[in-house]
Amino acid sequence: MTRIHSGLFRKALVVEHPDTVLDELLEADGLLVERASEVPDEAGLIRMLNAGRHQVLFKRSRVPVTRAVIEACPDLYAVQLCCIGDDSVDKRACADHGVLVFNDPVSNGRSVVELAIAHLIALSRRLYETNEHTRAGGFDKSQVERFEIQHRVLGILGLGNIGRQVARAAEALGMKILFHDTREVAREIGVEMGWEEVATIDALFRRSDCVSVHVSAEDARSQSNRALLTAEHFAQLAADRPGPSPRLFLNLARGFLYEPDDLLAAIDAGHVGRAAVDVYPEEPRGSGPWSNPYASQPRVATTPHLGAATLDAQPRIARRVAQTFRAFNRQGALRDCIYRPRLLLGLGEIAPGSTLLAVVHSTRRGSRKALQDAIFEAGASNLSTVHQDFEDYGMAFDLSAIDRPLDDDQLRRVLHHAADLTGEAGSIRSIRQVTLA
Repeated sequence: MTRIHSGLFRKALVVEHPDTVLDELLEADGLLVERASEVPDEAGLIRMLNAGRHQVLFKRSRVPVTRAVIEACPDLYAVQLCCIGDDSVDKRACADHGVLVFNDPVSNGRSVVELAIAHLIALSRRLYETNEHTRAGGFDKSQVERFEIQHRVLGILGLGNIGRQVARAAEALGMKILFHDTREVAREIGVEMGWEEVATIDALFRRSDCVSVHVSAEDARSQSNRALLTAEHFAQLAADRPGPSPRLFLNLARGFLYEPDDLLAAIDAGHVGRAAVDVYPEEPRGSGPWSNPYASQPRVATTPHLGAATLDAQPRIARRVAQTFRAFNRQGALRDCIYRPRLLLGLGEIAPGSTLLAVVHSTRRGSRKALQDAIFEAGASNLSTVHQDFEDYGMAFDLSAIDRPLDDDQLRRVLHHAADLTGEAGSIRSIRQVTLA
């Protein structure tokens, strides 16, 4: 069923406890905000969305937005992630139903970077273990397995926004940077920064004293990065480095990139010296309890997915996502849309009295023509328009400024005409009209 809405979105559901600055900004912009006190499961999320008839969901990384949620909640038009990672959302289901998904790829970067650098130093000096030993009455001043990070080689797996920042910070501390990334733009940036690109993950592990992982849930070809790393990779860490090496591994990216048992086996075998992990294959929705797969291994420092959990990052995230949603709500503009990272799409300044017509539709030939025909047949003038295909998801987005709104019958004709032209009943997936004051 096509989602059709007239006017601004007015109802928002906030889950997973983003900073309360978000609520204040949304309410100042005219939204009615409901903040969930508990972290809901799938059924609970469906109940909340339908009870409040919420049009936009603000969430962090744990609550899953599944196909069942999307199909059961016809009032939902947008999911705004208050984080970078988008793997908690069924993106294909959202695309199939005209629900747009946004994230924040910028605001938590500094907090994650500082955590990575803190782990590099703390693991190199054995600070976590030494703290526990000293608190228990020990006094071990030996230099055994204690290293400086200066002049060590840091391998960055995934040279995105955070990977680049970690590389710059580590380089400033005297480390040499290697990197591996499958994306052409990332490779070009890395080379321009003076860092050395290596062709394979195997080579990255073999030539690095320390490896820090900063990949997304999917690669450049939209293929899952699940099981990206294997026991063979861990076994090769620092294999080509001369002399003693700290052999450190950091994962602040995704919990499903490898099997925890493979990392534990590599530590037991001496291939990996120490590790720091902030993400896990299975994480609780709230504060626990849960089963930490590394609990028995003191050489693995574990934190509860708190890379972005600082008093500095969370208000930044709240402000950015509020701005992203405001531009989408009031101008139809797309920024930080997960279907095309770094895309900026909008019409700019639109004259008061004009009507914004935002349509999510299939990429099948005929969908866009049906929309253009409907505007013409309604006697409306198209003042300005932008279009973007998201081919990987079979979805497209059209944003037009027209000189008069389409009535309900005219909007329904768009649906029927598109179905006739494309042979697809659900070719038009969502439509929203906003007349600018």
